[in-house]
Amino acid sequence: MRPSEDYLCKHIHSHAAFSIQPRRTTSQASCSFPSRKYVIWIAHASTKGRNQTAMFEQLLPVLPILLLILAAEFVNGFTDAPNAIATVVSTRVLHPHQAIVMAVMLNIIGALCGTAVAATIGKDIVSAESINALTIGAAMIGIVIWSTLAWVYGLPTSESHALVAGLAGATLATAGPSALLWVGWKKVIIGIGFSTFLGFFGGVGLMLSIQRLMFRSSRHKVNRAFGRLQILSSAFMAFGHGSNDAQKFMGVFALTLVLGGIFQEFHVPVWVILICALTMGVGTAFGGWRIIRTMGMKLTRLQPVHGFAAETSAGLVIAFASTLGIPLSTTHTINTAIMGVGSTRRLSAVRWGVGGEIVMAWILTFPVCGFIAWLVAWIGKTLF
Repeated sequence: MRPSEDYLCKHIHSHAAFSIQPRRTTSQASCSFPSRKYVIWIAHASTKGRNQTAMFEQLLPVLPILLLILAAEFVNGFTDAPNAIATVVSTRVLHPHQAIVMAVMLNIIGALCGTAVAATIGKDIVSAESINALTIGAAMIGIVIWSTLAWVYGLPTSESHALVAGLAGATLATAGPSALLWVGWKKVIIGIGFSTFLGFFGGVGLMLSIQRLMFRSSRHKVNRAFGRLQILSSAFMAFGHGSNDAQKFMGVFALTLVLGGIFQEFHVPVWVILICALTMGVGTAFGGWRIIRTMGMKLTRLQPVHGFAAETSAGLVIAFASTLGIPLSTTHTINTAIMGVGSTRRLSAVRWGVGGEIVMAWILTFPVCGFIAWLVAWIGKTLF
C-alpha cells in the first residue's frame, strides 16, 4: 500500500534540514513541495539506507569466516589452480606470466558457466540446519594449515578433498554424524573414481590415438603443431578448473551468507563468483611456481604433444563431472592424466617416486584436514 502524502511529508520533515508543512485541500492532502515523486523518492531512499545498515549488522558477525574462506581460496590458488597451467609452462609453449593471466580469465569464465558443483558443496555435503559459522571457520583453518605445509614441499594437494574433509571433521565436532548428508558424499566418492581412473586411462587412450595418427610425421612437425594446439588445451583445462574446482569455495561462501541470515535461501550471486575467482587468481600468481615445477618437470618429461593429451583428457573428465554436479579433484585428474601420458612411452618415463609422494599427500589430506578441523571446532565449541 502506498503511504499517504501526510505521512511522507512528516517523514521528510524529520530527515531534512528544511521544513515542509502539509497543506490540506477539500479533495486531498498534499505537501507544499513542487514534486510528489521527489517526496516518494526521499522516503524510499531512507528505507533503503536502513536496509543496508541492517545487512551490514548481519554481515559483521560472519565477516571473519568469510575472510577465512577467501584465505583458503587464496591457498587454493597457489596449490591447486597451477594444475591447469603446469604442462603448458613446462613445455615452454607459454611464459608463466602469460599462462597465469590466461588461467585467471578462464577460471572466472568457467565459474560463471554454472553453479551445480557449488550447490553440491553448499547444500549436499552437510546439513545447513545443523551447523553454524564456527563449523565453516574450523574447516577453512584446516585447509589453510595443511595446504600451506604441502606447498612448502612443492606437493600439489587436492583442495576438493581438503574442503569436504574439513567440513566433515568440523561438523562431527559441532553437530555429530547425523548432519553429514549421504547424497553429497556419494558424489565425492564418484569424483574420486573419475579423477583417478578416467584421468589416467583417458590420458593413455588419447596419447595412443595421437601416436597412431601421427606416426609418419617428424617429431619437429608434431611438436610445432601441438605447440599451438596446447594453448587451446590449456585454456580448456583452466576453464574446466573454474567450472568445478573454483565453485567449491563459492558454495561455502554462499552457505556462510545463508547461515548469517544475509541470504534467505542458498544461491551464488555473480559478485561472490568474481570475488572468489579473483582471489584464487592472485594466489596462483603469488606462489604457483612450486607446483608447476613438480607436475610439469619432476613427474615426467613432457613435450607439447604430451601436454596437449594430458590437458585435453583431464579437461574432458572435469567438464563431464561439472555437468553432473560432481565435485572431483582437478589435482588428481591432471596428475593421473600426466602419468598416463608419460607411461605410453615406457613405464620408467614416469618418476614413480615423485608420483608416490603426490599420492601420499592425497591420502593424508582426508585424515589430516578432518582432524585439524575437528580439533579447532571442538576447542571453539568448548570455549564459546
